[in-house]
Amino acid sequence: MRRLIIFLSSSISGIFYSATFEEPLDWKKTYVICGNHTSNLDVSAINTILKNNICFMGKEELLNNYVLGYFFKTIDVTVNRESKMSSFRAFKTAAERIKNGVSVVIFPEATIPKDYPPELHSFKNGPFRLAIEMKVPILPISSLDTWKVLWDTGKEYGSRPGICNIFVHKPIETAHLTLDDADALRDEVFEIIKNKLQTA
Repeated sequence: MRRLIIFLSSSISGIFYSATFEEPLDWKKTYVICGNHTSNLDVSAINTILKNNICFMGKEELLNNYVLGYFFKTIDVTVNRESKMSSFRAFKTAAERIKNGVSVVIFPEATIPKDYPPELHSFKNGPFRLAIEMKVPILPISSLDTWKVLWDTGKEYGSRPGICNIFVHKPIETAHLTLDDADALRDEVFEIIKNKLQTA
């Protein structure tokens, strides 16, 4: 249903999504998906280009969003980032989703940064610890230019028709890692996405 809504609303607005894959993905696998976050279109783009079952982890305020609220009340995971207890519950729910074969999308910057043009901000540890604990691969995604079509929510600069280009990097296996490796994994994914954004 979400993919259909995104396809119809984006097409009517003249917004389309193009994906390049570093290597073919095994759609039967479950992933923790991590990407940079510069636009509300990042959610639409990831929904459109990935073919497996996914859910998003997002801020609690999205429950009040007219469109996204329905999905965050049903299939997605909300978190109050000011509350350690809320964060604990959210990651526990995300772990259950993964056990059930659902990939979890987490934007490790935790929010859309307020720079314009956008810059990549430091990553939180949560998604990388989750991937290691659940022994599932990390799937880095670089959103190259969604911000040029619609930056943040579009309130400040508006939006325009266009093609949003997304680069899906090869997965990084975590089965051999321990929680002591979470920082190194976080830094590796940060550098992968940063380098792609700089060369795009």
